[in-house]
Amino acid sequence: MLVLTRKLNESIKIGDDVEVTVIGIEGDQVKLGINAPRNIDIHRKEIYLAIQEENTAAAAGSIDVLKQLQTFTKPK
Repeated sequence: MLVLTRKLNESIKIGDDVEVTVIGIEGDQVKLGINAPRNIDIHRKEIYLAIQEENTAAAAGSIDVLKQLQTFTKPK
């Protein structure tokens, strides 16, 4: 993990297209501004993990449906 120290209004660049700027510091919270192309998804980690769990559950459900459909299409 790369650890950087930034002050208010200072930024870091990620690749050529993403810039993260410290826009506020209040107590133990830091507000970040992120400039990135629209095609890059940006989520808080807990939201990202929830999306991944939903996708995994949906994929597992699709496999179950496909298995059920196979029982109808097998030759007798």
